[in-house]
Amino acid sequence: MNKQILAVTALFTSLLSAQQTDKQQGALDSIQKLDEIIISTNVIFGNKYVAKHRTGSAYYLSPKELQKFSFTDVNRILGTVPGVSIYEEDGFGLRPNISLRGTSPERSSKITLMEDGILIAPAPYSASAAYYFPTIARMEAIEVLKGSSQVQYGPSTTGGAINMISAQIPSEFGGKVRASYGSFNSNQLHAKIGGENSTFGYVLEYLNYGSDGFKTLPSGKNTGFNKNDVVAKFKVNLFPSAAIQQSLTFKFQYSDEVGNETYLGLSEADFNSNPFDRYAASNNDKMTTDHTQYVLSHSLEFTKNLHITTTAYQNNFSRNWYKLNDVTFDGNKKSIAAILSDPTTLADHFSIVNGSVNSDADALGIKANNRKYYAQGIQTKLDYHWYKGDAFHDLEIGFRAHYDEEDRFQWVDKYRISNNSTLDLTTAGVPGTDANRIASATAFASYLTYKLKYNNWTFTPGVRYENITLKREDFGKNDVKRGGINLATRENSVAIFIPGMGTNYKFNNDFSLFGGIHKGFSPPGNQNGQEPEESINYEFGTRFNLGKLKGEVVGFFNDYSNLLGSDLAATGGTGSLELFNAGEVNVNGIEVLLNYNIASENSKLSIPLSFGYTFTNSAFQNSFGSDDGLWGTVSKGDQMPYLPRHQLNTTISLEHNDFEINLSGRYNGEFRTLAGTGTIAKTEKVASNFIADFSAKYFVNKKLNITANIINLLDNTYAVSRVPAGLRPGHPFGIYGGLEFKF
Repeated sequence: MNKQILAVTALFTSLLSAQQTDKQQGALDSIQKLDEIIISTNVIFGNKYVAKHRTGSAYYLSPKELQKFSFTDVNRILGTVPGVSIYEEDGFGLRPNISLRGTSPERSSKITLMEDGILIAPAPYSASAAYYFPTIARMEAIEVLKGSSQVQYGPSTTGGAINMISAQIPSEFGGKVRASYGSFNSNQLHAKIGGENSTFGYVLEYLNYGSDGFKTLPSGKNTGFNKNDVVAKFKVNLFPSAAIQQSLTFKFQYSDEVGNETYLGLSEADFNSNPFDRYAASNNDKMTTDHTQYVLSHSLEFTKNLHITTTAYQNNFSRNWYKLNDVTFDGNKKSIAAILSDPTTLADHFSIVNGSVNSDADALGIKANNRKYYAQGIQTKLDYHWYKGDAFHDLEIGFRAHYDEEDRFQWVDKYRISNNSTLDLTTAGVPGTDANRIASATAFASYLTYKLKYNNWTFTPGVRYENITLKREDFGKNDVKRGGINLATRENSVAIFIPGMGTNYKFNNDFSLFGGIHKGFSPPGNQNGQEPEESINYEFGTRFNLGKLKGEVVGFFNDYSNLLGSDLAATGGTGSLELFNAGEVNVNGIEVLLNYNIASENSKLSIPLSFGYTFTNSAFQNSFGSDDGLWGTVSKGDQMPYLPRHQLNTTISLEHNDFEINLSGRYNGEFRTLAGTGTIAKTEKVASNFIADFSAKYFVNKKLNITANIINLLDNTYAVSRVPAGLRPGHPFGIYGGLEFKF
């Protein structure tokens, strides 16, 4: 696959740089046919050329783009893509909150997340909040798909899909080692080796990165993290000389993380005076995770026109986020979110949080949010394409049988705190006495898409079918051995067709129009009778080349008939994960992407400049009050929380055979934390910010590079959110240096 992609891309580039003769125009037409036979289930488009010629909005972050800054923070990477909205949490991008075209961003639960074409959220149907997110530093490319041509990818189809492409097996033996070190004792070691011959290929990868953290506890304890990641892929071409080509590919992935991270932020006054402090009551907070993935793929190529790939997968994820949950004073228990939202009224509780008093026994409730996730399935994709006259036809059929579950077995330990910031355990909790339940989902999904390319027209109608049964078994707090003495069960099911249609008209090689309409869907919860999230989504856009200026402008409109909110602790809720109905909502916006190379064609330097802008507007079409208060009391016309109206980013690079310099700037507009309209109240606002990042590389020779990175070049201090509890800062100024050796 890599050889095909490289060949097509190189040929396309060389042809575009030549003069447009009739003969070359015919060659371009043949390339449009060649791109159709780059078939793989682990990628959506596979290269920028294919992404640019889809009937829906699509963006491909290439290996070159990812290597410019070598970010470990997915927020900084995806922030360059129009239509993507993100609010940060920990400053390192370990657990991002991603929205595509106005979907609810909380824990990226309303978008389809994949790694190599496999659903990667811990339990994408039964508990889609992504407390696990793949290590972005090991990815070779990232694909972002929005709009009408995404019905192949689910279960969530409203905003879009993100597919992260991990290490690919190289066509010849080689590898690399990269090491870096910098501010806050942040370090990274990344090693990869692999190769392939006619019968066997492999790639092995190891990544370790971590930091002491940029926040400060009174005890002086480390507030950072350490993460390991291992990937191994093996491919066997079963019968190299046979007429029908077959191959088997096995992938194993393992990662673990230990992070001294907390849900506890700061009050307004404390953030303004010491934004990087942490309160003493969060001293014992820690996240531990363990993730494994097994994938076995069988590829069957009957002819160049007919290809079937079948993939079986299993994901396992366990995590225990041991963190401060509540504070009790004089018998009155309050959540940390309630305390930080009103530290004046709850001054006695707040004094316990910041460790300025000697508390009573059992004043602090530190919850062991102990959960295990399990997901497995098998999926098959059939692709058959053919030519007839001037028309190209492509028929794609897919099936997936899937099961996932979330097993909660939690408890709460009780502590006292003294005014020297020491925490003492006073009552040890019994495992299973806080939450003791299993949520599960059994799902069958299928889709059919058809592509017709005739002259300058491309049509891609398609339909997806989802049949989902969601269950919950609650054993209760008094049955820690799960004997079923007080077992409470509930079940919900949904079966739905999700149609979509995209169209593209290419006037010439420099100008095209595209548009589409598709149904948006997100699964309901396991409450009996609860309806799924549904919407009708529209987009219309253009792609153009004006000399050295290349660009894309897209307008979109999402008409929700039933928006679902989720009670997540990550957004200041109780953490029950119960869904609630937010009714009808309209979301519309504009996405702009421009690319221009300032340098002249004969220059030894290349100076590419990119600019992206996203405008997002939202409005509730009905009034309601969410029982848990997550979104406040909503009135018709109110805007959705945590969605900035304005975002823009720009990157300029100076590229030479001997060196490379990159500078990026990202503006994130202000947003509200509760639904509302008009001027945002100070206590409900996260202010706008502008952040610049810098990177440089010096190529000592073809094998050795020296790298330098600066995060937050201007050293701006800024808030990224007010959830889970209180204000949280973004990453401060940090400088890092490294070496990269390739062989």
